[in-house]
Amino acid sequence: MIWLIGAGPMAIEYAKVLEAQDKPYLCITRGEFSASIFKQQVKGAAIAGGVNSFLDGGPQAATHAIVATGIETLAEITHRLIKFGIKSILVEKPAGMSVLEIEKTIMLANEYQANVYVAYNRRFYESVNLAQKMIIEDGGVESLSYELTEWSHVIEALDIKDDVKENWFIANTSHVVDLAFFLGGKPKHLSSFTSGQTSWHKRSAIFAGSGVTQSNALFTYHGNWNAPGRWALEILTKKRRFIFSPLEALKVQQRGTVKIEDVKIENQIDKNFKPGVFLQVESFLNGKSNMLCNIKEQLANVFYYTKMANYGDQDASRIQDT
Repeated sequence: MIWLIGAGPMAIEYAKVLEAQDKPYLCITRGEFSASIFKQQVKGAAIAGGVNSFLDGGPQAATHAIVATGIETLAEITHRLIKFGIKSILVEKPAGMSVLEIEKTIMLANEYQANVYVAYNRRFYESVNLAQKMIIEDGGVESLSYELTEWSHVIEALDIKDDVKENWFIANTSHVVDLAFFLGGKPKHLSSFTSGQTSWHKRSAIFAGSGVTQSNALFTYHGNWNAPGRWALEILTKKRRFIFSPLEALKVQQRGTVKIEDVKIENQIDKNFKPGVFLQVESFLNGKSNMLCNIKEQLANVFYYTKMANYGDQDASRIQDT
């Protein structure tokens, strides 16, 4: 049995995948209304009352749990599940809103011998899977660049808590940075610069930086939350430029040409389900964790995110700097 914590839109996407994979699950949510909406969208059962009430009832522990609640409760619920005895947990990104929350998750996971993974579904896009193979064929990454612009006018209007918006780089923008790290390599040196602010994100709004990955590929990034733009990623090898814009699509430019061509992708799974989620869940349930972001990797990445976003109140002193 798999426990699915939460009944919102993301939880419904997980439920669709679990049903398609013929995996038994139980949805656990707080309110009767969200439970009723959930049951209108999918076939699985949903229990209202919240995780604490459910666990206090002494149920038999599930084999796996997927945490798909609001960002502000991800860490708290994950901690409770670990203490209850759940050994395999997939928690929606970013798994916690601070370094301290994620460090506590690691401590508990070590103490209770649990495996915790963070759900960055873009790692499992068909476009990414295909590009990985082509990059290896070309001899690896030479350099990369990425854009992390957010649509400020949309985020400002979202009905979510102010502290989530104030940590939006970790809460959401980390999606594109995680993908850049995943395909292009983790930094061993990073120089970051920020300026500006938005009405909902006071510490930064314009981002620029550069560095060197652990495999010695050079990288740059830029974002301006006060200007037009979108997430994008470009990976360069000795033979080709791989362009992800949008991230679920793939374009390629061959060396010696200026022509940019769309790459045909067999992505029926990403059309039938929220892109990346089907293969991510499959990897999680089958114990194929090499592509998943484990909680220790997430902590290392969060130190970079805090530096890139000018979150000086989060201790980023442990990362290397140029």
